[in-house]
Amino acid sequence: MPDLHEQEHLDPTAEITLEAVKKRAVKGVVVLTGRTFLLSVLSLVATGFLTVFLEPSEFGIFWIVSAIVNFLAYFSDVGLAAALIQKKERITDKDLKTTFTIQQGLVLILLIVLFLATPLFTKIYGLSFEGKLLLYSLGISLFFSSLKTIPSVLLERELDFGKLVIPQVLENLAYNLVAVFLAWKGFGIRSFTYAVFIRGIVGLVAIYVLRPWMPGFALSKKSLKKLLTFGLPYQLNTFLATMKDDGMTVFLGGILGTAGIGFLGWAQKWAYMPLRLFMDNVLKVTFPAFSRMQDEREHLKRSVTRSIFFVCFLVFPSVVGLVILSPILVEIIPRYDKWEPALIPLFLISINTVFAAATTQLTNLLNAIGKIKTTFKLMIMWTVLTWVFIPVLAIKYGVNGAALGYALVGSSSIIAIYIVRRHVKFSLIEGIFRPAFAAALMGVVLILTRKILPVNLYSIGLLISLGFAVYVITIYLLVGPSIISDAKKSFSAFFSR
Repeated sequence: MPDLHEQEHLDPTAEITLEAVKKRAVKGVVVLTGRTFLLSVLSLVATGFLTVFLEPSEFGIFWIVSAIVNFLAYFSDVGLAAALIQKKERITDKDLKTTFTIQQGLVLILLIVLFLATPLFTKIYGLSFEGKLLLYSLGISLFFSSLKTIPSVLLERELDFGKLVIPQVLENLAYNLVAVFLAWKGFGIRSFTYAVFIRGIVGLVAIYVLRPWMPGFALSKKSLKKLLTFGLPYQLNTFLATMKDDGMTVFLGGILGTAGIGFLGWAQKWAYMPLRLFMDNVLKVTFPAFSRMQDEREHLKRSVTRSIFFVCFLVFPSVVGLVILSPILVEIIPRYDKWEPALIPLFLISINTVFAAATTQLTNLLNAIGKIKTTFKLMIMWTVLTWVFIPVLAIKYGVNGAALGYALVGSSSIIAIYIVRRHVKFSLIEGIFRPAFAAALMGVVLILTRKILPVNLYSIGLLISLGFAVYVITIYLLVGPSIISDAKKSFSAFFSR
């Protein structure tokens, strides 16, 4: 390992050099994306099987119960974990133990609230005994997740994403295998209950094996005060995001019913899949990386542009291909025609996905450079728009109306681009427009070709191959040979230790 004192530091108290930040950030993006890609393919396959074995109403119960627990999970933190990652100075043992103490206390209170509120949830959503078991299983998984926080924070600060990805891989593998097997065996909703519980145990054991940390309790007023300076505004943003997403799902459950939420959840699951495959991994790396670069604006500008391009380069063609191929898949997959009512919502929510790919990185940037109040204002805007458009449109037009509301809210993200460019002049042409043009051209070619092909599995393979070729050639013509050198660097980073 090179001597860190011989390299340029971002500041005198930094634990990591600027050069190391850039190298680890690139490697982290590649590792998280590459090593989780195959597992995400497994998740796609698992979701496909689950939507065959389970009914829309059963999926609807899962989405509603998950949203309830996710909403409560917001209150399990006050932004302290994010503050530990964003903090410029070295973190102390008191910082870690204070965060751990506060978080465990909050989680314990939430579990009590969840247990006491179960009769209310049962009455509102008509939860069966199986639904209540799922609710309790998700609550226990929240406790397991809170125990993983400190080891995860330490790995993120060190930008050691090679280790951080392993628990995620094992969790995902365990969850999908258990859920699909039990659904195949006819366990219904209980498939999710067991899968969620096993996922929590596997992830907890794995993270402590890879990044040992001895849990301890402390309550330092000095540490708490400093961490809350960033943590509270950050958590307010998280609260608004929770109200905007999970809160809306819980609310829509009373409007659309379990079957309607099942269709909407199916559309969201597939429309957001490209984000889960690619964007989430990049965000996990760039938040701590941008935090280390926040005083190096030229480096930051180039890094933001490249990270946005990377996300858009992968997400845009995935979304276009998904929307064009989904009607064929619904038609040819056995027992899948029941999801046909969700095709229009899939298209509409995919509009939201496209905007999210281009702009979510920007709110991540604002948080990293300390512009947390600006992010808060944007989140207020998106939350208000969500609660204005989606319920009204859902009442009037049902599932399609709710999906249209998500599309309209997503399009407002253009405002975030304008605001962020006042702080960091990243390139719109390089980051967004080039992959958008290539994906649009690919879409036109696929639509024209689909009209002359029969509806079968061979046509799916041909369309995927044709779309890939058109997109790659177009990107090469727009970007030039640098795309090949970047790909080579990515493969090198992926296979290096």
